[in-house]
Amino acid sequence: MTTAYWQEVMNRLDAKVTKMIEQIGGRSPHLAGEDGRYDSPATDWWTSGFWPGMLWIMQDMTGKELYKNAAWDWDKTLEQWFVRPSEELHHDVGFQFLTTAVIKNTLTGDADGLRRGLEAANFLAGRYNPAGRFIRAWNGDKYGWVIIDCMMNISLLFWASRVSGDPRYRQIAVSHAETAMQYGVREDGSTKHILSFDPATGAYLENFGGQGYSAESCWSRGAAWGLYGFINTYRHTGDERFLNTAKRIAHYFIAALPEDQVPHWDFRLADDKRIARDSSAAAIAASGLLELADILPAGEKSLYASAAERILRSLTESYATWDQPGHEAILLHGAVSGDSHMDVSLIYGDYFYVEAVAKLNGWKHRIF
Repeated sequence: MTTAYWQEVMNRLDAKVTKMIEQIGGRSPHLAGEDGRYDSPATDWWTSGFWPGMLWIMQDMTGKELYKNAAWDWDKTLEQWFVRPSEELHHDVGFQFLTTAVIKNTLTGDADGLRRGLEAANFLAGRYNPAGRFIRAWNGDKYGWVIIDCMMNISLLFWASRVSGDPRYRQIAVSHAETAMQYGVREDGSTKHILSFDPATGAYLENFGGQGYSAESCWSRGAAWGLYGFINTYRHTGDERFLNTAKRIAHYFIAALPEDQVPHWDFRLADDKRIARDSSAAAIAASGLLELADILPAGEKSLYASAAERILRSLTESYATWDQPGHEAILLHGAVSGDSHMDVSLIYGDYFYVEAVAKLNGWKHRIF
């Protein structure tokens, strides 16, 4: 690792994110298209925590009050959705409240951050299906659907168990991870996006492609969620099964990368017009690979650390908007799926890029 290189990238991020505060204002960004301007869906949308999460990381890394001031009220804004009608508040409360309430409490000791984080953990735990040992994903009539993304959200339950002393949160998280490991990860380390269970009996039914190319393909952002989520689960439990699962996904992900180290939106694309990169999958995987490297002995560490750094260098040098001061995002060339929003900037791509660069500069206040 070149320390000076990554310190300079952090300095560039400091200037960039400071500019983003001015540009974004009170909006809740999700994606930005050709005009370089982030949209602003309602704050119950699943991505609403990533912008304040970036601000908290930058505050922690720089000590600058402007970041804390811009981030401070976001957990209060999100809390309103627990008492207002919302079809968008679901298993992704982990993404929303880890990056707002939990990190706020972690960095400042704020009591409201603690309370709101536990409120979100209770909401997430309430979505647990004991028959199938899984956390239900979205709302609507898909009562038995589980998605790989939730492997990241269960970090909220591990945190809640630690700060409250109540083991039930942890038990739910481990049960969900075991189910996702059994049914959602193939032998070769590739991942499935959507799993379907009978919600009454808990019996496994089938899997769907979801945001991936097909049911038998491997959506690259889903693989990144799985890689990162299983290594998190190992960190919280010490259970070697989760470490080995994270390694299998990591090996698949690294081996499937194209020359520039940034994956297409699916690793098993057919030859069609929807071929496009997803910089968000790259950023998420890089941050997860750094977590994997962090817990391994020296002999193994370099494989994952080097892969993470190769990905991040490519993003830094070929996918970032350093020379586009009017662009509100950090990374270009993200993809939501093959059916929508190709070649856009995504706030979660920006968040995990900032998180990974912060880790390379010594950031220790992990929230996932």
